[in-house]
Amino acid sequence: MVREMEIEYSAHIINRMLLRKIEHDLPKRIVIESNERYFDSETGYSIATMVVEMYNKNREVMVAYILEGNVTKLLTIHPLKQGQKENRIKAGRWRKI
Repeated sequence: MVREMEIEYSAHIINRMLLRKIEHDLPKRIVIESNERYFDSETGYSIATMVVEMYNKNREVMVAYILEGNVTKLLTIHPLKQGQKENRIKAGRWRKI
């Protein structure tokens, strides 16, 4: 699905990447390769999560994105805190897609 689409980075995600010293291709890689996807009922965004190496550790990282026509726009990225994903799923905020 995402593989055939054009991918754009929002100004916000670029700012977050600079602030957190995240390599440029990581958000794109997560969205393309992730096997875990959710719908965030609070924001209306799609979420992709994946365990990646970040800051010399394996961390689960989320990328929020939206589909605009044939473009996948990446909105934000951040490492998930312990239990954060599970809490959002349990509360019904994130629904598996």
